[in-house]
Amino acid sequence: MEHRAGFVNIIGNPNVGKSTLMNALVGEKLSIITPKAQTTRHRILGILNDKNYQIVFSDTPGIIKPAYKLHENMMNFVHSAFQDADVLIYLVEIGEKGLRDEQLFERIKKTKTPLLLLLNKIDLTKQEEVEKQLQYWKKEVSNAEILPISALNKFNIDKIKERIIELLPESPPYYDKEAVTDKSKRFFVSENIREKILKHYKKEVPYSVEVEVEEFFDEGDIIKIRAIIFVMRESQRGIIIGHKGAGIKRIGTEAR
Repeated sequence: MEHRAGFVNIIGNPNVGKSTLMNALVGEKLSIITPKAQTTRHRILGILNDKNYQIVFSDTPGIIKPAYKLHENMMNFVHSAFQDADVLIYLVEIGEKGLRDEQLFERIKKTKTPLLLLLNKIDLTKQEEVEKQLQYWKKEVSNAEILPISALNKFNIDKIKERIIELLPESPPYYDKEAVTDKSKRFFVSENIREKILKHYKKEVPYSVEVEVEEFFDEGDIIKIRAIIFVMRESQRGIIIGHKGAGIKRIGTEAR
């Protein structure tokens, strides 16, 4: 068998399970997961290697209509996902009817790139509703192959991988065969801390909170990290620190 390799880009509305799906496909927790919309801000690559193939998955921010600069930057990642994909995954959940961005939705319907439409969260509804949804998507996005899945419970994950491998072009690997992502340790440390903040302060602190790893020392048995948390308002600073530092201590403990 010739070696196959390519880019598989995951797109969809916010909170449909894109990060959960990529983590399940790669077998590693690369994308942080919270109930908060637009948790994913960056385009994160997850790399799945085998002697006969290399699949480079890309988790993109949820598709929204940009309201300000951060949104615009996030949507740039989504647009680039259309341009370099060998296979596109359009992830939808039970009950939704299409992308929030109508222009991108039309682009999906017209794409010539191999397209897998995955109906997620089927474990949360009855089989009759799943069948109804599958029929809807067959008509709405007729150029897609459609598969019902549960990313959280890893239902049909192996089928997705098998089909992707069949669709990938013959190619040498794009990354080292030992690589699992294109991001650095510092990036994942900052994302891990941000995940804990978003989970504990759902409404009090906006998702625009930023974490910068200032120092990172790997001393073998212990890793020493110094991180700075940036917020928009002084009041949010107090919320994160908490009474006598209890909040910031909890974030630090859980992030470890």
